[in-house]
Amino acid sequence: MNNKKIQVWLPLLFSLTMVAGMFFGYKMRDNMPGKSFFHTEQRRPIQEIIDLIRNKYVEEVDLNALSDTAIQAMLNKLDPHSVFIPAEELQQVNDDLSGRFYGIGIEFGIFDDTLNVMHVLKDGPSEKAGLVTGDKMLMIGDSVVTGKGNDSDKFIRLLRGERGSKVVIRVLHGSGIKTVTISRGEIPLPSLDAAYMMDKTLGYIRLNKFSSSTYREFMDALVGLKKQGMQKLVLDLRDNGGGILEEATEIADEFLDGDKLITYTEGKHSAKKEYRCRRTGQFETGDLFILADEGTASASEILIGALQDWDRATIIGRRTFGKGLVQEQFDLSDGSAIRLTIAKYYTPIGRSIQRSYANGEKAYFEEINNRYHDGDRETTDTTGKTKRKAFKTMKGKTVYGGGGITPDLFIALDTSLFTSRSAALSSAGTINRFAYRFYLQHLPELKKFTSVSEFNSGFDFSEKDWNDFMLTAATDSIKAVSFSPAEKTGILNQAKSALARQLWRNEGYFEFLNNSDPSIMKVKELIIN
Repeated sequence: MNNKKIQVWLPLLFSLTMVAGMFFGYKMRDNMPGKSFFHTEQRRPIQEIIDLIRNKYVEEVDLNALSDTAIQAMLNKLDPHSVFIPAEELQQVNDDLSGRFYGIGIEFGIFDDTLNVMHVLKDGPSEKAGLVTGDKMLMIGDSVVTGKGNDSDKFIRLLRGERGSKVVIRVLHGSGIKTVTISRGEIPLPSLDAAYMMDKTLGYIRLNKFSSSTYREFMDALVGLKKQGMQKLVLDLRDNGGGILEEATEIADEFLDGDKLITYTEGKHSAKKEYRCRRTGQFETGDLFILADEGTASASEILIGALQDWDRATIIGRRTFGKGLVQEQFDLSDGSAIRLTIAKYYTPIGRSIQRSYANGEKAYFEEINNRYHDGDRETTDTTGKTKRKAFKTMKGKTVYGGGGITPDLFIALDTSLFTSRSAALSSAGTINRFAYRFYLQHLPELKKFTSVSEFNSGFDFSEKDWNDFMLTAATDSIKAVSFSPAEKTGILNQAKSALARQLWRNEGYFEFLNNSDPSIMKVKELIIN
């Protein structure tokens, strides 16, 4: 699922459609061998308009920016997922799907207008150069990185680069200033957040996306859990926005037997293509539970749709996003690219999961926001019947096409946890800032806990800690004194989960949260019964 970044160019919109056609053809022609978008023998009005703008317009015009806006405007008329990617953003987008990039190997947070090193990758370039958690960056190369006006995108651009290239960084290290030279290296972008045994027979795997390394990461985790005695599995796909279709179908193959159909794609200019099981999977039997929500989209829905159609898994949570369109990336001559919808995908019984986008992009995404806050299960008419087309799974269970995948067991979102005050704390980064500082100040005490379960039962914030939090919130102009007891408990629980992440990374974070997660509680209830 991709949210569009539209570059705004207010002047010259009177000729937008014609300019879009001209520049779209111009940008793509070098990547389309044998296809000519313009005839040199005859000038066309589009070319004449561009020449007039270039030669006659009252002010200097950035024609590249104008072309980017024109292309995006044209794609807006197609569907919400056909997008233009400017050249300066393309590398980062591609890195995310490749599962790696070249950088210095740190996780950072921006607190008090300063880049704070929150984690240093073990054996990575920064650790070798001597950076540690708690360092504060002052300069990256010639760029000052303190003060207002800085953002994470700027820092990412400064820290990433070519493999082996060097970057000089000046940091506040303890009470002194330290300058280090770091050689950029390959940094993984894992798609697997956590994999661990919840009890003697129940395993848990969480995937955050489907990149080119996802299947390999998943298989390493699956095989490892089976060696520990796993007989049942929770696969957590909540907030997994998708990615590479083939990675999802490879994972589906591990759960389905025979040569079962997993999905098929088809478009006006794309012949029907089937994805089927090709081998004996590693987990074709055994209880399988899939967790999903409104952030579960695209490749995740392909996987869930196949498992639901074949009655292979129990789907728990909330209705998924509803993206059933397949995009292909076309690189353009100036280093930019477009991701163009070329086909639709369908589940084994022929369901299209795609939500309607007939009312435009704004309404399309607002529908998801409303569903997220309202905890909507299905879109119904005045008689209470669903508006979506009904299908039957292989064993006769009723499921629906269009508008996402409805779970077998619905778990409502607890909206009491999302008050305006707690939202303000999250937006300001107050909770993470408090937890990060607490971690640095109490590291010897926290390091005594050897496991998440021990930490969960043996650690609690004191009333003094809460008062310290109120002081932190006050600096963000949030009156923490007005929080209710329930809000206070929720806030401190979030801070505790942030500590778990500092201590045990993502796996510790999710293991801590799962101790009180309603969907996990439902899984355990089903197993007991």
